[in-house]
Amino acid sequence: MTHMPCPQYRYENDELMCEKVSLSALAKEFGTPLYVYSKSALLDAFNVYQTILQDTPHLVCYALKANANLAIIELLAQAGAGFDIVSGGELARVLAAGGNPHKVIYSGVGKTVKEIAFALEQEIHCFNVESIPELDRIQSVAASMDKVAPISVRINPNVDAKTHPYISTGLKNNKFGVAYEDSIELYKKAQALPNIRIVGIDCHIGSQITQASPYLDAADKILDLVEQLRVEGIELQHIDFGGGIGVRYEDRDTLIDMEHLILSLKEKLHTRGLGHLTMIFEPGRSIVANAGCLLMQAQYIKKTEVKNFLITDASMAEMARPALYEAWMPVYETSKRSDCEPQTYEIVGPVCESSDWLAKDRQLAVEVGDYLAMMVAGAYGMSMASNYNARPRPAEIMIDEQATHVIRERETIESLWCNERLLGKR
Repeated sequence: MTHMPCPQYRYENDELMCEKVSLSALAKEFGTPLYVYSKSALLDAFNVYQTILQDTPHLVCYALKANANLAIIELLAQAGAGFDIVSGGELARVLAAGGNPHKVIYSGVGKTVKEIAFALEQEIHCFNVESIPELDRIQSVAASMDKVAPISVRINPNVDAKTHPYISTGLKNNKFGVAYEDSIELYKKAQALPNIRIVGIDCHIGSQITQASPYLDAADKILDLVEQLRVEGIELQHIDFGGGIGVRYEDRDTLIDMEHLILSLKEKLHTRGLGHLTMIFEPGRSIVANAGCLLMQAQYIKKTEVKNFLITDASMAEMARPALYEAWMPVYETSKRSDCEPQTYEIVGPVCESSDWLAKDRQLAVEVGDYLAMMVAGAYGMSMASNYNARPRPAEIMIDEQATHVIRERETIESLWCNERLLGKR
């Protein structure tokens, strides 16, 4: 890999920097594993959407599942973001960070009665309904609270997003959304319910999408439905095109031209006389991935007949994507060495699983004690981190030019069992 994910990360005098701060210095000061984020990279990525959509009614709802740190939520809320959530806990995080609940879209296939009631109390923007039983439950909860629930229906358009099967969400065999063929009848049912108010339509076909054509194909199918709904007397306020825009992990990865994609979607709306509708997007990875890196320290170099293992203090517990999806993640030395020859390594962690690998076949000039930076790690890194093997989760740092902010303290060993109880004690 030859590129850096964004200009906020670069080498200066052979030292890898985040904005104006040395990553090696951060690793020494705060320990490793350590997550680091660039504030300006986050805002730059969000403002790509805002700038392209500035002359259009719109709402950009950051998908919390990508990274739900309170400081990141706060930063994006202050920049004007709404939020896409999939649990009551994520809604609580939005509120704790000062986010506006009226800009919250609630997605997810398994909303509980308690979660629905909490969302209604907070007067969220709308629920993305994913099944008829869910619609019935929302109606029941809203009626019991004497409220009217705003809803959008998440359509499953049966469009292949050309991504990893584990992060594809828009095909018939996926658990998400309402089948395209059943959607009109569901809307008619919703229209007849006294505690339901229809406000929109939603579609989300997957994550890490690197081609525009599946996005545009899904949009055409959704717009066909909007026109059919108008014939039935059902008028909408917004169209939610979902998220899933990919980022570049490898040099060979293609990127969607965001301006071309959004302008193409706008043109489709205007061509059909739907330009008055609010355009909603639910980006997660494309906002936060490039802004973050995971720092780790080389602990051992283990040479065998078949490969060289570089064993670090980071693992699948801190970064699950390689183990979960066989994801390719870029890794750099934080300090370039000239006193040793690069060798090919498989970078692994100390967790007791054969799937605990972080990167394979990487050319690195490294010695034990050196620090490495896994780049493009801001999305689905810390948000998926676990305490497997009794590992405390890392600290998180936000860099604002030369200023360093601790936005999550490192967990302590003792904190891992603070909610547990011995049988002999109460």
